Amino acid sequence: MRFRLIYPKWPKLTGQTEFHLPPHGPVVFAATLPADVDVEFIDENVEPLSFDGPIDCVGISMMLTSQVKRGWAIADEYRRRGVPVIFGGIATMLHAEETQTHADAVFLGEAEGRMQQVFADLRAGRLKPTYDFLDSPVPTAEIGPARRSILRRELYHYKGVRMVDLFHASRGCRFDCYPCAVSYLGGRRFRPRPFDRVVEELAGIDNNRLFLVDNSLAQDKQWEIDLFRAMIPLKKKWCCHPIEDDDQVLDLAAQAGAWYVYQAVFDTSDFIRRRIARYHAHGIAVEGTILLGLDDQTEDDIKRLLDFLLEIKLDLAEFTVLTPFPHTRARDDLAREGRILSSDWDLYSADHVVYQPRHMSPDRLMELYHYAWDTFYRDEPQTHRMYRLLQKVVSKEMADGTHVARRRDLAGERFGRPVADPKVG
Repeated sequence: MRFRLIYPKWPKLTGQTEFHLPPHGPVVFAATLPADVDVEFIDENVEPLSFDGPIDCVGISMMLTSQVKRGWAIADEYRRRGVPVIFGGIATMLHAEETQTHADAVFLGEAEGRMQQVFADLRAGRLKPTYDFLDSPVPTAEIGPARRSILRRELYHYKGVRMVDLFHASRGCRFDCYPCAVSYLGGRRFRPRPFDRVVEELAGIDNNRLFLVDNSLAQDKQWEIDLFRAMIPLKKKWCCHPIEDDDQVLDLAAQAGAWYVYQAVFDTSDFIRRRIARYHAHGIAVEGTILLGLDDQTEDDIKRLLDFLLEIKLDLAEFTVLTPFPHTRARDDLAREGRILSSDWDLYSADHVVYQPRHMSPDRLMELYHYAWDTFYRDEPQTHRMYRLLQKVVSKEMADGTHVARRRDLAGERFGRPVADPKVG
């Protein structure tokens, strides 16, 4: 069975330095395929897509709403050529009804232990229109290592620097954040993987630098403590979403290789100020994720927030505009109030205003979005701040003997900066 797995192209945020990480969903899915399926993976973000070649079936993995229209167009062309198409991934689940009109089959939910039957149906010519397992999560003990061998590693570099590999130690999330669809996708139950499987997979990844893509690590304090203790001997360097605001946990995270953390900054409170200071006190850098356009934000609030971000010395910041994705409380509220202005999914990239803000015009919110990027990076460009983060991880690697000295990817001139240490690179 010749199976082509495609990850459709999607746009980066306006104002953000463009780089591409190896996608996680496709490599996790590829690990669930039957042994007799010969898979070819194409990430359209880093390589061109050709519709030619002998293919028995196409799979389209969509993570983001901004990928769906491109995914549908790809599917339509393959189906015109007589090739069956199966869709899966987060965005497929959020847009299932629309996607069904472009698919031979739509798979919803977690794939472990379920693809044998799907491919048996495919071979027999009796694919079901929908395989719906959204309400039936798999036991986490059945989650094996991702199939990273499908990736073309040389495509995932930024100015010579190899990008992090993605990994998850848990699924689900007990939180129910306003703009997020995770509670719809996986329920509000935290589901950690067994530690032995986690450590086994981590140890088998040949990249020393990782991104732990769990929705949040701050879901169970004892689990975090046990996870970080198990990770310390591996000497990996990693970034992640929030870590528990606790000195013992943060200390263990630092020992386990925490490099930097994505932390939502939603106001100018002393709580946020202390939160960022505690990360920094443990040697963990912070990239603030800043959501603009919430109903309680005025224009002055956004400007004060920008001053605050600079004051607390965030290492990086990523600005997005509130986007009412399907199956979120944000969309429910805005739709009920008649404030959604567009359902053109190409605009749902978190850098367009597709709804009517409460305290300003859509155009003014877009101006403030650009103002936020320009103001935060006015005195030091994003690439220079990224380089300083790279210096931080190189220092950690050199301290524990995991730095690979032959990497020319660490030379500062690649970022337009002088090399700080002749040993680096």
